[in-house]
Amino acid sequence: MKRFENKIVAITGSARGIGLECAKRFSKEGARVAIIDINFEAAQNAAELVKHKTGNQVHGFSSDISNLDSVKDTYKKISDEMGAPQIFVNCAAITDDKLFLDSKPADWNKIISVDLFGALNCVHTFLPSMVANQFGRIICLASDSARIGQARLSYYAAAKAGVIALVKSIAQEVGRSGVTLNIVSPGATNTEMRIDREQNLLAQMGPEKYERRQKTVLKMYPMGRVGNPEDIAASILFLSSDDASWVTGQVLSVNGGFCMP
Repeated sequence: MKRFENKIVAITGSARGIGLECAKRFSKEGARVAIIDINFEAAQNAAELVKHKTGNQVHGFSSDISNLDSVKDTYKKISDEMGAPQIFVNCAAITDDKLFLDSKPADWNKIISVDLFGALNCVHTFLPSMVANQFGRIICLASDSARIGQARLSYYAAAKAGVIALVKSIAQEVGRSGVTLNIVSPGATNTEMRIDREQNLLAQMGPEKYERRQKTVLKMYPMGRVGNPEDIAASILFLSSDDASWVTGQVLSVNGGFCMP
């Protein structure tokens, strides 16, 4: 029997990147998957792609996770169409690349509304049915910038640090219900979001300076490379599985050795 046979899995930010890789793997292992993205067309296209590859039930849904009403509406649509999810993965996030003294309150609010309040809205919405059914898995993505800090990512790091504290606290509250909550904290990963950021940096810095930066970045990774979505998805599936039934409130860094707190 496949690890996630008959399980219903909902994943935010899963029209691309780490979330999409998770959707493919969950579906391949028997799960029915709800792909959630702010872009409904992208979510639908991703769902069709995964369904074609695996032959399992996959549906696309749209949600703005910074808006609680939008999350609740999406949850109801998923529950009505597929059933209440037993596994929820929050991959949706946005980032910025700015020195703190160059940033404005509008920048902070944009990041925090998605990266912190988005996690709050999603967990508050998806958790009750899991507690009621005495089973559930919630995995939120954070960042090692939240654990050690990172220049030009101050308010992003602050938001992700908030997610870590949130997940640990809720894990303590609901542990006896059979629901686990954990964090996966990726290092630099070759997702579309990172590739877009790198292209912006290249344009700002020019090829020569950018190439020096790339060499410096790689020196910070003992394994000599940045990550790929497959590296992160494997850890998320482990934490979602029965093999991790006694793991809760933990932060798992998947980062090629970049950060060893």
